[in-house]
Amino acid sequence: MADGLESESRKLLRRLRDTMAEEAAGQARLDKITFLTADSIGTEVCSIYLFRDDETLELCATEGLKPEAVHQTRMRLGEGLVGRVARTGKIVNTADAPAERGFRYMPETGEEIYSSFLGVPIQRLGEKLGVLVVQSKHQRRFTDDEVYALEVVAMVLAEMAELGAFVGEGAALSARHTQAVLFRGTTGQEGAAMGHVWLHEPRVVVTNMVADDPESERKRLVEAVDRLRIGVDEMLAGAGAEGDQAQVLEAYRMFANSKGWLRRMEEDIARGLSAEAAVEKEQSQARARLAQATDAYLRDRLHDLDDLSNRLLRILTGQGRETGSEMPDDPILIARNIGPGELLEYGRQLRGVVLEEGSVGSHAAIVARALAIPLVIHAERITNEALNGDRILVDGDQGVVHLRPDDSVNNAFRDKMAMQAKAQERYASIRDTDCISACGTRIGLHMNAGLMADLPSLHGSGAEGVGLFRTELQFLIRNKMPRRTELVQLYSRVLDAAEDRRVVFRTLDIGSDKVLPYMKPIDEPNPALGWRAIRVGLDKPGVLRMQLQALLRAANGRPLAVMFPFIAQYEEFLAAREEVSKAVAREERLGHTLPEKLEIGAMLETPSLGFASQKLFDEVDFLSVGGNDLKQFFFAADRENELVRRRYDTLNASFLSFLERIVERCETSGTPLSFCGEDAGRPIEALVLAAMGFRMLSMRPASIGPVKSLMMRTRLDDLRGVIDRAIADGEQTVRPAVMDYLRELT
Repeated sequence: MADGLESESRKLLRRLRDTMAEEAAGQARLDKITFLTADSIGTEVCSIYLFRDDETLELCATEGLKPEAVHQTRMRLGEGLVGRVARTGKIVNTADAPAERGFRYMPETGEEIYSSFLGVPIQRLGEKLGVLVVQSKHQRRFTDDEVYALEVVAMVLAEMAELGAFVGEGAALSARHTQAVLFRGTTGQEGAAMGHVWLHEPRVVVTNMVADDPESERKRLVEAVDRLRIGVDEMLAGAGAEGDQAQVLEAYRMFANSKGWLRRMEEDIARGLSAEAAVEKEQSQARARLAQATDAYLRDRLHDLDDLSNRLLRILTGQGRETGSEMPDDPILIARNIGPGELLEYGRQLRGVVLEEGSVGSHAAIVARALAIPLVIHAERITNEALNGDRILVDGDQGVVHLRPDDSVNNAFRDKMAMQAKAQERYASIRDTDCISACGTRIGLHMNAGLMADLPSLHGSGAEGVGLFRTELQFLIRNKMPRRTELVQLYSRVLDAAEDRRVVFRTLDIGSDKVLPYMKPIDEPNPALGWRAIRVGLDKPGVLRMQLQALLRAANGRPLAVMFPFIAQYEEFLAAREEVSKAVAREERLGHTLPEKLEIGAMLETPSLGFASQKLFDEVDFLSVGGNDLKQFFFAADRENELVRRRYDTLNASFLSFLERIVERCETSGTPLSFCGEDAGRPIEALVLAAMGFRMLSMRPASIGPVKSLMMRTRLDDLRGVIDRAIADGEQTVRPAVMDYLRELT
């Protein structure tokens, strides 16, 4: 192979292409490929192992081993040298296979006479499909040229498998993208949905792997790279980035202009690959490195390279996002990740969203909640497996996705959704009824919002008002800072839609996981505890003042409630309130109409505020407990961290005791108190919060019906007795006692 490398490599690729073009069954094609590969590289053995399931490899074709071992020899992931290649995704090249760590002898194959071993992974864009192996009797390490040749064959195998060239009998040769697949992810937004897949970025399919004219392919690649670089330059010029953000974007530009990247692809073309195949080969290797990378910065840069490869492939193939397919009537959006603006463009036509990445506090999750559509995140590999039009079921409650489900799963899911629909009918019957418990306690149920799209739910859900309007969403979905006049119009429309219902506007809560694309990012070791929310507003008051002016003008004489996020001490509230006073004075000087009534409140999201001086509780117009942040700080458990976020229970006795202290302090000062967050919308948690003394809860609109239904059937005084007894008995959580009490009610 070393002599006349280019011609020999292209010769092998052409022979493979001719084999693919022949009318033959999948098994026959695999058999022919093992023969051609062994013959070209000059080895006695070539074998193809494919995954039959996530943990098991099967020998599917061989030249040189015993034919009867085909489809009979299987091994677990990580077992033997083949299993090691499959598990690690790394090449094994050894002159003495039996001496290698983890070697496993398989007598049924007759491989004991072969010493040399070269195994390369068969993978496509990070998805492992199997292992390609050559073996020789003579002890020798295979050359770099021979390793390269086998990598190319493995790539062709992966691409042809994607196109269905090796379909046959048995699990290992089953057609791709046809089997039912279960994905276990994380709940981003609760709810259930049935529909059909709509890919945010349809995969690029490379059909011409082999090229006869390397120079022509090289020119195509260079021209496409030039177009890519121009597009990247235009994109960065329009971003208007500064500081650290500009440095990140410049790194993106650096990859696009990388001479090494282009050189490697040109070398692949010289060995016989088409321009598209050369790009995809480099992309697959980047994906493999990405899977191994532990450094966050390196992972981000490899993502950049992956994204550039996709852009380059679309230029070469002409396969843009518009594939000609029509979006189904019941679309479930599938994407690796997606920004809030892109998600809003789809709007309420989506039935659900499934992401490979994302977080429970991401912008996309916030928008999904606003649109009231189920969201599952961390569904690994789903963009590789799903095809447009595939049947899909999304269980946002459990964080589970069923792709191409069988009839039994489909029917069970239909039953679940039918039960939910029936429950919604029951909730609709009490929509306009006050939420009064069985013991006569009235609880105000309000909704969370952040978009104009949320406001129709104010009437449809039976919410008494908006307990939290997240103003940052209007900043996050734009590429530049909104103008004051735009904010005035938006806030005015919100108040118009609410009519006489109370709306609590939370001032800009940015920082942590909410980074504005047009503001300089701050590199912080722990952003959740860093420069965010009111801290940004007080240190950089320009935006806060503009927002306060917009709110005052939008009220136009109507009542206005403003709430400051992430207040950690009394002095921060005083400083924020002073900004309101200045804004009011300015508006009065300008002759603008002032609000009929102005309430200034704070979110209690840090334990420190629960221990603030009594002055805070006396002077604040209202307090709202921000349950999501408060719980993570109380338990020192990051709510974005799957290892710990479910470890601590809201109904933990110590947490409830802390909430009880807040309730008592507000009762003493006569300060209105509410609870806002995910737990307010969970019926069991909402019941306990009400029993502990909270008389106002704010939640997503879809939760109001279930919470009200259970609240109206429960005596909160009796439930409080159950809670107090469990705490007195030393129980760590009151949940078991509460559940036992509720079971007795039914």
